[in-house]
Amino acid sequence: MFDVLVIGAGHAGIEACMASVRMKKKTALITLNIDMAGSMPCNPSVGGPAKGIVVREIDALGGIMPIVADKTALQFKMLNTTKGPGVWSLRVQSDKEAYKKMMKEILLNTEGLTVIEAACHSVIIEDGKATGVRLEDGRIIEAKTVILTTGTYMTSTILRGHTATSSGPEDQPTVNTLSESLRKAGIKTFRLKTGTPCRVLKDSIDFSKAEVQPGTNEFLSFSTTTKEEDVLPFDQQEVCHLIYTTPTTHQIINDHLHDSAMYSGLVKGVGPRYCPSIEDKLVRFADKERHQLFLEPESRSLDTIYIQGFSTSMPVDVQEEMVHSLPGLENCIIKKYAYAIEYDAIDPLQMKPSLENKIVENLFTAGQVNGTSGYEEAAGQGIMAGINACLKIDGKDPFILRRDEAYIGVMIDDLVTKGTKEPYRLLTSRAEYRLLLRHDNADQRLLEKAYHLGLVSKERYDAFVLKMEQIERAKEELAQVHIKPGSSVDEYLQYLGFDPLAHGCSELDLLKRPKVTIHGLSSITNVDYPPVIAQQVEIQVKYQGYIEKAKRDAKHLEQMEKVALSENLDYLHMDNLSLEARQKLDQIRPATLGQASRISGINPSDIALLAMKMKK
Repeated sequence: MFDVLVIGAGHAGIEACMASVRMKKKTALITLNIDMAGSMPCNPSVGGPAKGIVVREIDALGGIMPIVADKTALQFKMLNTTKGPGVWSLRVQSDKEAYKKMMKEILLNTEGLTVIEAACHSVIIEDGKATGVRLEDGRIIEAKTVILTTGTYMTSTILRGHTATSSGPEDQPTVNTLSESLRKAGIKTFRLKTGTPCRVLKDSIDFSKAEVQPGTNEFLSFSTTTKEEDVLPFDQQEVCHLIYTTPTTHQIINDHLHDSAMYSGLVKGVGPRYCPSIEDKLVRFADKERHQLFLEPESRSLDTIYIQGFSTSMPVDVQEEMVHSLPGLENCIIKKYAYAIEYDAIDPLQMKPSLENKIVENLFTAGQVNGTSGYEEAAGQGIMAGINACLKIDGKDPFILRRDEAYIGVMIDDLVTKGTKEPYRLLTSRAEYRLLLRHDNADQRLLEKAYHLGLVSKERYDAFVLKMEQIERAKEELAQVHIKPGSSVDEYLQYLGFDPLAHGCSELDLLKRPKVTIHGLSSITNVDYPPVIAQQVEIQVKYQGYIEKAKRDAKHLEQMEKVALSENLDYLHMDNLSLEARQKLDQIRPATLGQASRISGINPSDIALLAMKMKK
């Protein structure tokens, strides 16, 4: 008998079982193949817009994806640096083989975690509660809670051209009985589709026809625990390359659209809107003369290059023509052909904000099985499912992150409130409080919560408290530093494009100007701070007005989130609610008034009526 039983060792499953272990629960992880733990069957990278901030949030919650991503990265790149801090995001090009190997070693050497290599036949459900699983060899594993993180492995099918093969990603086996056991319990499933491009031999590419895409030449990391000596020095980091599709590429694809599994009628599931196949791009954006593609290394132990942006489900002979029409790839050798994969996912509207299923008690789900796409989205859900499974066992309230507290909170709220009919991907535009949800302040938002949950050590928490004290002390000191008009400061301001100072002011006030930095003023004031402290002070000072407005807006949301709605409310017979509101509220059964307000089709008048009823 285990406390927490996790099915699947992908990015969601790993974070779920590691969170459970940190919260002192007897934990088991069932996986088809431990060598595939943390595999990256698609893009060999971690992070990117919004996603990189999720990885920082996972770090603040004590997760391991950030640590392993840092230590196995081939390139670090900070994105959107020409824009405001609300959209800064770190992305690393990953060594997918080193990443898998490190994850495997961590899992096998974690005390309190039992790893079981087996195929899961079905979830055992008794009286509406998950009590364990039945393995394909007949064994039964009992558990107080079950976390399903099967990714794209439930009844999955590989699609190329007019051919469909029952298989999981990267030639791994699929599980065909698991989703049927869920449907028998009343859980709704639906089909989704994703895909991956060809891999070509590196030595067969003419890189002189491509634009070099280097990383960022400074120390960057996802985890605040990562030291500079833990990561690859900049001069040893790999470079990526940029190329574009050609008119010939487009002609080949358009001539063979009927051969694509996507357009031949073979694909039944809905594909990702924000990461479509190349043939889907050509159909959707017929006016575009070309599409950009990135050539990315997969691992230092592999001789292959990943063609990002060239996902396809064309037959292999057509893929040969397509790839050879690209600049620099005219004579390349394809080592692994592209494919589309279709799989079963669970309707996220049947999920509570805690990620526990509404139909089957003690069953939690996380990752692509919930209808999302991306390693980072999966890991973020996994850590939350692991936390909430432990809290459920202890009889405690679930740990729910609000939309103003984390991108993880935005994602889960979107899933359980709006649902999805296509693979869901996090975007910065999904977060209405993105100035509060920054790359630089994930620890300020979440680390104290993690400490009280038992997810991070006292040593790390104390280091965080010290950092916050240093930031406040620096702001106080800078408020006392008086800068008089004069040659040095005027030269600095004119260099930045400002008029000279008309009268004296504090250094803190001067920092409100764009481009003015503590380090830039240090030669004038002899006051400087470590980069992490200086950056925090500058962001807080420069964006103070915007941050305070966002906090005021979030305060209104917080008040609505405090109004809990009973699970047993009879919405269908509630007087004066619109018919659509009754039906939507009955289907989704929101946990709070705030969640109810975000349901599509619910009007402000419906919310006002609900609020009145709750007051009564």
